[in-house]
Amino acid sequence: MKLFIRVDASTQIGTGHVMRCLALAQAWQDVGGQVIFLMATEAADLKTRLKAEGMEVIYLPIQVGSAEDAKETAKLARQFNANWVVLDGYHFGAKYQEIIKESELKFLLIDDYGHAKQYHADIVLNQNIHACEKLYKNRQPYTKLLLGTSYSILRREFWHWQEWQRSLPPIAKKLLVTLGGADPDNVTLKVIEGLQQVEIEELEAVVVVGGSNPHYEQLRSASQESRFPIQLKRNVTNMPELMAWADVAVTAGGSTCWELAFMGLPSVMLILADNQWPSAKKLNGVTGINLGWHEDISTSEIAAAVSELMISTQTRSGMVRCGQDLVDGKGIAMVLRSFNNKLKNIKIDVESTRINLDENGKSILQGNLINGNAKT
Repeated sequence: MKLFIRVDASTQIGTGHVMRCLALAQAWQDVGGQVIFLMATEAADLKTRLKAEGMEVIYLPIQVGSAEDAKETAKLARQFNANWVVLDGYHFGAKYQEIIKESELKFLLIDDYGHAKQYHADIVLNQNIHACEKLYKNRQPYTKLLLGTSYSILRREFWHWQEWQRSLPPIAKKLLVTLGGADPDNVTLKVIEGLQQVEIEELEAVVVVGGSNPHYEQLRSASQESRFPIQLKRNVTNMPELMAWADVAVTAGGSTCWELAFMGLPSVMLILADNQWPSAKKLNGVTGINLGWHEDISTSEIAAAVSELMISTQTRSGMVRCGQDLVDGKGIAMVLRSFNNKLKNIKIDVESTRINLDENGKSILQGNLINGNAKT
């Protein structure tokens, strides 16, 4: 039961691809499997996180997305006797997939917008709200599609929040700012500056930045000079707790939107990358307010949108309900079941998808790995 994951992270790529692969890797571990990550980019903080989770990380300095990359990935996957390969990145196009498939490897491709000219994967996973079959009309007859927010994959730290209910204060006062693990354009600073114009008493904020963010010192200065309290947190591993603490979030339009939806946290969204447009448009007025491309938005517009959402209990209440309807936390089990359909020696009971935790927060398998049958 070995899962081989080919994914990258950098200031330009961001960290979202790795973090959602981590969710899949954690679930694989919890049914008794082993996980190996293969990365062609240096990402020291993420490497440390993955190793702390008990996962092996291999660094392969190679031209990302090249034919050589595909061949080396296939070679290493075979050497590790991988049952499945996972690819997550927009540089894994048709030719790359073809090389992996010709190596007689089963693989899942995580996608966001139908970037490849043709799809050779055994499974294509697109967890976005805009996902539809027409994005993958050029696919092989055997390719299985997992489309939509019901397949949203959440990391282990979110699993025991399925029964949690959010309380709604008449006026929101707690803000969470999270704009991805990299944020090369330093949109986070723009948001901090905009929030200084929000006229709400007892306002406080937590600003989360990733290890790939090159602007940490500048953000620290801005936080210290803020007219209201701002905590700056780096490389956090307790995002659900921060989302539960907050009343409103300011976020990018990436995978974090599904975490926020699951936690019922209304948001103000900024588009930081072209691939974020489709989901952000669909989510506008549903789970949050989409302000559009970050360069086109002024600090005063950010302040106005945040203020409007914070004072409107009715709007926030509707967004809480819609978000939790969209993402119920069962997606990870559904993805594992799709693996199971291809692997006869792994039987996963997904009738109950809530993973119990002990007092230390460690997941407990509901059942034993007996006769190849594991319950999660």
